Amino acid sequence: MEESRPAWSSAFAAEAVQPVPDLWPTRMITPDWAWGGADGHGVRVGVIDSGIDPTHPLVDGRVTGWAEFSEETDGRISERFTPHTDAFGHGTACAGIIRALAPEAELVSIKVLGARLSGKGGAFIAGLRWAIAQRLDVVNLSLGSGKRDLMPLFHELVDQAYFQGMVLVTAANNLPAVSYPSLFAGVLSVACHAGQDPYEFYANPAPPVEFGAPGINLDVAWLEGGQLRVTGNSFAAPHVAGLVARILSKHPGLTPFQVKTILRATARNATPGPPLSPPQRDQR
Repeated sequence: MEESRPAWSSAFAAEAVQPVPDLWPTRMITPDWAWGGADGHGVRVGVIDSGIDPTHPLVDGRVTGWAEFSEETDGRISERFTPHTDAFGHGTACAGIIRALAPEAELVSIKVLGARLSGKGGAFIAGLRWAIAQRLDVVNLSLGSGKRDLMPLFHELVDQAYFQGMVLVTAANNLPAVSYPSLFAGVLSVACHAGQDPYEFYANPAPPVEFGAPGINLDVAWLEGGQLRVTGNSFAAPHVAGLVARILSKHPGLTPFQVKTILRATARNATPGPPLSPPQRDQR
């Protein structure tokens, strides 16, 4: 019986990956040029999730900032900015993946999910708004909301982040349902594939999900210093977030669309396309 896969990940199954033609100017963009020799130094990565355990060996004390948001029964948002624990393990897993790829990046734990890996939309909105106000470089969003009444707020915040140069890396929903903000064009939307190489990622020529990265049967950091074998699009997104941190560490100041261009050019399925034709002069 074929193993069940998270939604959106079928585009990155080995037999389904399609070549992505690359125009000749971007052929000069190689993995070595993009992130070779970089380690994430100077880049701050926010993880909006269930919290991060800073004592976990795979996180190794790289958490340098804290924020926690929760929505009360009357709709008020409470906030705290002191160190916290991971309520579930999910945030620590994402942080460990990011740190493995970008060991010198600073991690900022933005806790909006509780012990059941659930939270209210208002807390999620508040956490994202705070991350944007802090002008973080990269934010990993391995969560989403299906509430349509929140869509305009998410859209506004995604545009705000995009225009100030923040890269939002989002995990696609594990179910075939709309989830915000993962399917907006202003984010990097990621689903999983079955590979184990953290540098093996693919571009999708038929978005809305744009990239595929490892996320099936992975051993990741979890609670109490342990590890857990997991599957989900949630664990593909931090692979891309870690690579983005490496890229920005080596090439500070890139815009989100430039980062997308680099990732598309360095994807495993990028293939040489036809050369560009010289521009035609208007003879009128």
